[in-house]
Amino acid sequence: MKFMKLGTRPDTFYTEEATRTVLSDVSSDVTIKINNISYLLHKHQLLPKCGLLRRLCSNSEDSENVTLYLDDIPGGEDAFELCAKFCYGITINLSAHNIVPVFCAAKFLRMTEDTEKGNLVLKLEAFFDSCILEGWKDSILTLQTTGKLPDWSQNLGITRRCIDSVIEKILTPPAKVTWSYTYTRPGYAQKRRQFVPKDWWTEDVSDLDIDLFRCIITAIRSANTLLPQLIGEALHVYTCRWLPDTTKSLPPETTSASQTEDDVDRKKRILETVVSMIPADRGSVSIGFLLRLLSIANFLGASPMTKADLIRRSSVQFEEATVNDLLFHSHSSSSGGHFYDIDLVGAVLESFLLQCRRQHPGEQQDQPVRLIRKVGKLIDSYLQVVARDINMPVSKVVSVAEALPQIARPDHDDLYKAVNIYLKEHPDLAKGEKKLLCSILDCQKLSPETCAHAVRNERLPLRTVVQVLFFEQERGTSKIPPQELLLRKQRLPMSRGDPPSKLKVSSSEKFRQVEEDTTIAGIPKRSHHRTTKSDGKLMVGPEQYVSRKEAGQTGEILDKGRVTLIREEGTSGSKAIQRKTKSDPIHSKGR
Repeated sequence: MKFMKLGTRPDTFYTEEATRTVLSDVSSDVTIKINNISYLLHKHQLLPKCGLLRRLCSNSEDSENVTLYLDDIPGGEDAFELCAKFCYGITINLSAHNIVPVFCAAKFLRMTEDTEKGNLVLKLEAFFDSCILEGWKDSILTLQTTGKLPDWSQNLGITRRCIDSVIEKILTPPAKVTWSYTYTRPGYAQKRRQFVPKDWWTEDVSDLDIDLFRCIITAIRSANTLLPQLIGEALHVYTCRWLPDTTKSLPPETTSASQTEDDVDRKKRILETVVSMIPADRGSVSIGFLLRLLSIANFLGASPMTKADLIRRSSVQFEEATVNDLLFHSHSSSSGGHFYDIDLVGAVLESFLLQCRRQHPGEQQDQPVRLIRKVGKLIDSYLQVVARDINMPVSKVVSVAEALPQIARPDHDDLYKAVNIYLKEHPDLAKGEKKLLCSILDCQKLSPETCAHAVRNERLPLRTVVQVLFFEQERGTSKIPPQELLLRKQRLPMSRGDPPSKLKVSSSEKFRQVEEDTTIAGIPKRSHHRTTKSDGKLMVGPEQYVSRKEAGQTGEILDKGRVTLIREEGTSGSKAIQRKTKSDPIHSKGR
């Protein structure tokens, strides 16, 4: 950082209560009042260099002791005091931290060459041109201080010249960068002597006000010399600097309820400005950054237009996301206390699928199918994480899971894992909710290993276990004996009052296998494959015979297959009843 030292005399200003005066043998003859502070000074020191004070004193009726009010001086009393010390020849130090208010105050006091040769304004302009604008950090610091005097800085050209200097340096090839800059990326310290990174400028620029930042980014983009990814990186760094990180639990002082209205409005404005500056080029920013902006928009209550834009942008790159990119905390008052913002993921997923349908209507091309399956695997992995949230409603999990089309899941193994985790973390789940959750599973798409686990899984409803078991028997790949169903039923007895559409096996009866080595009514046994209808319910084999007595003992009504077994209380004998119905498709999806 560059400094300029003016004057040689020691500082003789001192304070008495709310009065500032200078040590001198001559009594003061002019009083300058700025806000609540009074300066007792001397005309013969101030008037030769200050054109404004000269005019004001000449118009005063009291020539002996003049009182002037300068409450509107830019920079306030601090800037005025530096100008007054310059008039007394007292040493002052100028740098990027204070040159703007002093420059504006000197202009206000008319300390120009027209008033006296070698005046303060000339010296400040020389320092500004030769030192401030030539340095990278000096230009950034000077721009930061213009925020306190925006109108004066704009009118005097300080802001415009600093911005031009910053842009010129940003557009300089990295190999020609010789000035110091701030770069705190992990692992860079060991390599900083070897090369200058392309995004060397992003951290220093992020310290600026959003309006100044927008001016610089807009000018850089119009030059068309930097890659869109560098613009995106600058936006990412600025967001990390000024907006809350919604991937972490926010402390109470940063929640929207505890922030002032001005703070929330300022952050909304920053967010909307950042979103408006994102380059249209795909990949200019990461999907993780887009989703983070969307989460911040929900947290701050941004405009619907901003949210819709972020959802659209996120859906374009959704297949590039990872599970960690989706894990944002829910800050909505209507979330019901659940930890993760699953509604955000659902909105982006819906937009992604809508774009796929628009771009490839009615097509089954390899590219869209590959993308949809990649997103399907991502969603199933995400559901495995949010399933551990003890306050996550079943309806939200089911809604996201069912949003994916059938082609998104070649198998349901990952979805089964999510269901199993949810059942494990929610042991008190109601029977209806369990049924709703398990309805998202297609038992025909479970691998043999997953089926083996499901049949022995006591958390699953009996209906789901029976479906899994019989699908496995049908495929002929089952490693689970049919007796497993009997064991499950003995542990989970069902009442006689249950609807006949459910499979009911008395706890005192053994499950009868079709493979038993007996004949019924003198007719030998035949094919014993179990089949299903489109509703996923069980069917008896195509030509199985069961006696009335056996039907009465098991209490069974299997009314969904090609053979109907009828219970007739009190009927004895071994007479078999066989009712053939229409042939129905048997390889439909189980619920």
